[in-house]
Amino acid sequence: MVVSDDNSGDWRVGVLFSQTGVTSAIERTQLNATLLAIEEINANGGVLGRRIEPVMYDPASDHKKFRAFAERLLQVDRVRLLFGCYMSSTRKAVLPVVEAHRGLLFYPTLYEGFEYSRQCIYTGAAPNQNSLQLAKFLLSACGNRFLFVGSNYIYPYESNRLMADFVSQDKGKVLDEIYVPLYPDEKDFDKVINRIKKTSPDVIFSTVVGSGTAALYKAYRAAGFDPTRMPIASLTTSEAEVAEMGAEAAEGHITAAPFFETLSSVAARRFVGSFKNKYGADAPVTAAAEAAYFQVHLAMRAVAKCGSDDPDLVLVNVRDSEFDAPQGRVRIDSENNHTYLWPRIARVDRAGRFQIVWNPGVRVKPDPYCVVQSLDDWSVDELPLLRS
Repeated sequence: MVVSDDNSGDWRVGVLFSQTGVTSAIERTQLNATLLAIEEINANGGVLGRRIEPVMYDPASDHKKFRAFAERLLQVDRVRLLFGCYMSSTRKAVLPVVEAHRGLLFYPTLYEGFEYSRQCIYTGAAPNQNSLQLAKFLLSACGNRFLFVGSNYIYPYESNRLMADFVSQDKGKVLDEIYVPLYPDEKDFDKVINRIKKTSPDVIFSTVVGSGTAALYKAYRAAGFDPTRMPIASLTTSEAEVAEMGAEAAEGHITAAPFFETLSSVAARRFVGSFKNKYGADAPVTAAAEAAYFQVHLAMRAVAKCGSDDPDLVLVNVRDSEFDAPQGRVRIDSENNHTYLWPRIARVDRAGRFQIVWNPGVRVKPDPYCVVQSLDDWSVDELPLLRS
């Protein structure tokens, strides 16, 4: 049965991505992708003949502002669906507000896992969709002596804990674990460089986020390290961070993600082409942007199906739904509100572009609580790819 809202105007949705602040480079790609998806839907007649109107604020990478703007969106602006958040600290600030007001948050960022909220759809990678594959690749291709460096907040701590578990399965060793401020100075990386020189790891696993990422990679290059012998491997270094640091500093380093700008599928080329046509030829297209893009399409398909933006109805209709995303056909898991995704691993070439070095070619069922933590079991999707 289709339930129609009384309001015959535009569908108003909340959009919370930072346009300023430490993580603004990556969050701007998410904002741009969200607006691109909205523009596409509106150009095709909107949803049930009604346009989508984004209501946007700039939380400036500040979890307190994220929370305040979420309150404003849900109470004052009276939106029901929110698209936003990058850092886990901001998601954790927003979720209690969304839950209290029975809204629905669509969160398009990889994260540390070990969370479920009925009022959240997680479209970024869970640890069994990126960390596990990255560990397996690094242990086979680089060695088993790791040094961890991360930003000083929840995601790096939890991500490093999981990576350490994966490394230990292969009888590997974590030589050291170093954290730098979320807003670091160049001198904050002096200790990191000195520890790399002293320990000579096989690989550096970085969970540094935001503007500190470029500083780390530039310090690494200035120290004369060789990425072919000792790469920096990361889940949080995307095309946006590479654009900030430049190709010279990025060359040879490794990232795991479900999407890269260089994917050659028809859907990926179409998305990247549309993105760059709208935002410029040099605009970076990231995995976080791709998730931000397809989650809007998934959400508004659910709205079209039920005739309402009521979060309870949208939840029912978005669960188990599928969409031909740029990375491949994705699916929302009704068991945990996370998304079936396609893991890949890429290395940065001389031109600063990610080139795929390992593509398992499988869609992986999300396992946010890492019930299965074996390097050889990824909870691979065994369901047929449905047409919707």
